[in-house]
Amino acid sequence: MPPLTYFVVESPDAVGREVYERIASDVLQDLDLIKVIDRLHIYVDPKVPIFVAAGLLRHMPREIRVSDFANINPGDAEIVLDIGDETYLAPLLRKLWARFGKENVDQPDRFTVVLPAGVVGEEELERLVVADPSETLYKDVIYALQYIAPEGFKVRRQYIKNGKFYYVASEDTLPGDIVETVVAPIFAKMGETL
Repeated sequence: MPPLTYFVVESPDAVGREVYERIASDVLQDLDLIKVIDRLHIYVDPKVPIFVAAGLLRHMPREIRVSDFANINPGDAEIVLDIGDETYLAPLLRKLWARFGKENVDQPDRFTVVLPAGVVGEEELERLVVADPSETLYKDVIYALQYIAPEGFKVRRQYIKNGKFYYVASEDTLPGDIVETVVAPIFAKMGETL
C-alpha cells in the first residue's frame, strides 16, 4: 500500500491488529481511496466490542459548475450553452428544469442547451453548481469503513465533513459520549481536533 501520511491500527489483540492492517490496506487499495485519504487511525477491541476508524482526507474534490464544461453565449433573445463535455449534461438539465421549468429549457442537440434571455444572468449561470463529487467520495469512504469493520457490528455512528471522518461500530449499544471519550482522543493522536 502506498504510504498514507499516517496509518495506525491499534488493538489489544496483536494478531487481530495485523489482520486489520491487511484488511484496511486491501480495501483502501481496491476502492482506490489511498490517493484521497491522508491519515487513518483504526482502533479495534473485540472484547468490548468496538471498532473505531477516524481520519482525514487529502483533498476534497471541487464542485462542478456550468463554466467548467460549457461556454455561455448570451444573446438578445436567448442564452445558448455550448456543452464541451457531456459528462454533466444530465445533472445540468435536471437543475435547469427544476429552476426554470422544462418549458424554458430547450435542447436542440446533445451539445446545445438554450434558455430564454433574462431568466438568469451570465455570471450566475457560470457559477451554478451542477455536481458535487465529494458526495460520492463521502459514500465511498463510509462504504470502505463498513467493509473493514468486523462482521456483525451493526450498531454504528458515522460522520464525514470538512475533510474529517469517523466511523464507530459495535455489537452493543454505543454510549452517548462515544465521540468525546473514544473518537476525539484518536484525532488527538493524529494531531487534530474534531
